[in-house]
Amino acid sequence: QVQLVESGGGLVQAGGSLRLSCAASGRPFSVYAMGWLRQAPGKEREFVSMQHWDGSHTAYAASVRGRFTISRDNAKNTVYLQMNSLKPEDTAVYYCAASALFSTTSYDYLGQGTQVTVSS
Repeated sequence: QVQLVESGGGLVQAGGSLRLSCAASGRPFSVYAMGWLRQAPGKEREFVSMQHWDGSHTAYAASVRGRFTISRDNAKNTVYLQMNSLKPEDTAVYYCAASALFSTTSYDYLGQGTQVTVSS
């Protein structure tokens, strides 16, 4: 089992920045691909970003590419999502995800989520 706890969400104005963090515990963190999903009100959960356990592969949704940056610190068992130039349409609950295989469509573990609200 892997436990994931997100933090760093909040309210920000359009154009602002936030950094989300996800602390993992349980099985060795370094063997998992880690990433982020989000779910806006009334919409389905969608892929945001994923990074291979060694950082060799990174993927972003087209809607966030160039604005969001994923990174991880295996020594701290933590993955980050730096979000810049935020837009109101980025408003959602952001979930941290862990996957044994690098994937943009499936995951093995999901955190409880942290709310990000971007005001116009």
